[in-house]
Amino acid sequence: MAGQPDLADSSGSSWWNLSRLLPAPANHARLKHCANDFQVREELGFDLTGAGEHLCVEVEKTGLTTLEAARRLGAAAGLGQADIGYAGMKDRNARASQWFSLRLAESADGRLAGAEDGSLRILQARRNARKIRIGSHRHNHFLIRLRDFSGCRQDAENRLRALAGGGAPNYFGPQRFGMLAGNLEQLRQRIARQAAGAPGRRLSRGERSRLYSAARALLFNDLLSARLARGNWNRFVPGDVAALDGSGRLIPAAEADPAGELQERLDALDTHLTGPLAGAKLSRSRYETRAEAADMENAVLENHADTLAWLVREGVEAGRRPLRFAPRELRWSWNGDDLLLRFALTRGAYATSLIRELCLTDGSETGNEAES
Repeated sequence: MAGQPDLADSSGSSWWNLSRLLPAPANHARLKHCANDFQVREELGFDLTGAGEHLCVEVEKTGLTTLEAARRLGAAAGLGQADIGYAGMKDRNARASQWFSLRLAESADGRLAGAEDGSLRILQARRNARKIRIGSHRHNHFLIRLRDFSGCRQDAENRLRALAGGGAPNYFGPQRFGMLAGNLEQLRQRIARQAAGAPGRRLSRGERSRLYSAARALLFNDLLSARLARGNWNRFVPGDVAALDGSGRLIPAAEADPAGELQERLDALDTHLTGPLAGAKLSRSRYETRAEAADMENAVLENHADTLAWLVREGVEAGRRPLRFAPRELRWSWNGDDLLLRFALTRGAYATSLIRELCLTDGSETGNEAES
């Protein structure tokens, strides 16, 4: 093996060095001064049935990670974590509402009151026939206050119009890489120990998942950055695989777009090009890139050969992720020197990736959040 320069040189996914869609902003603001400055509400992607063995609760939490909230609900209900489900992670340093499901007998519903305090409260509860699974939400709705904005307001509004009309780079936010990119440092050390024949202690399922996610996010971000630099992150290239907006359903690799129909759909934000979530490829698939698109991906992945090889050894299955997201219902207003943003994002998209194109912020690029 060639060592680990791919990780050592990419701390925190070099969040501040990744290519931008728009010119680097000169505007500045404070992000997450307090929990109320960053509000997010989860919208499920299905209707609850009203009956069934799972009690679904919408919880508002402040100062808690999703896993901490799940453990608290489980402790109050007398359940193990296997009986608790949720659709996605939400920031700790935010006022966030999200849904949890608990496999709980109706006679025990009252136990959950014991989980409530100033940092967690139950907004509503309803029965459902099935457990809530990761990725089963449709949108996250955001209300974000950027405090003490300094710079050109007209520039900020022009940037917001450009993002509303053309979408934003779908980077994984610094939350994926942990406090001060600690997940990547742990990953680097683990790969180095394995290369030396000393694999180290067995990781828990949660630790493995966290390292897999950080590794794949690192590689995806670098590919997206490369395509942004080339100006083809939203322009069809022979061999590209696309995905439908919102659903993520993949469109097979195309060798050409003779009538320009795919590009028209890309321009309309109906469809987005995709990048690799690195891992083991089980077989050649119609959803693998080919030709020029594959050459670009392979060039980036070769720079991360050790990390890619580790993911393959671990049996992580390869996937695809859109290179772009379209913010829905993007609105803004000014309150004194504060800029208020309202918008909705599809699951998996990071609000910090949109804000990164708008202004520089205190605390948004340090990776100091546990979750997205």
